[in-house]
Amino acid sequence: MPNRSTISTNKAPAAIGTYSQAIKTGDTVYLSGQIPLDPDTMELVEGDVATHIRRVFDNLNAVCEAAGGSLQQLVKLNIYLTDLSHFQLVNSIMAEYFEQPYPARAAVGVASLPKDSVVEMDAIMVLN
Repeated sequence: MPNRSTISTNKAPAAIGTYSQAIKTGDTVYLSGQIPLDPDTMELVEGDVATHIRRVFDNLNAVCEAAGGSLQQLVKLNIYLTDLSHFQLVNSIMAEYFEQPYPARAAVGVASLPKDSVVEMDAIMVLN
């Protein structure tokens, strides 16, 4: 088994199943999916879709920081949306959080997400 360590922070929602917030192996960190949960209440944040998207980026950022990195070190980002009409909104909000070079990315339309969320994201980060 490869040398790996668990990444955990109380600044992002606790795992609600049999998974870790992130796993680090070597210089690579695999971040589990984040939905727009408030880490303090473990409930979906209130507000519009933009608020939900920002909460997901904030949650991912907290896990990146706990691993010793930042969103800027993401090399792959997967975005899951229950309504692909929100894709352009994701793009505009993503520009608030990232600078070029942007991570490789996929956006996938899905039928449903945990806790009836409208958005979920997971990522891969490489530490410098």
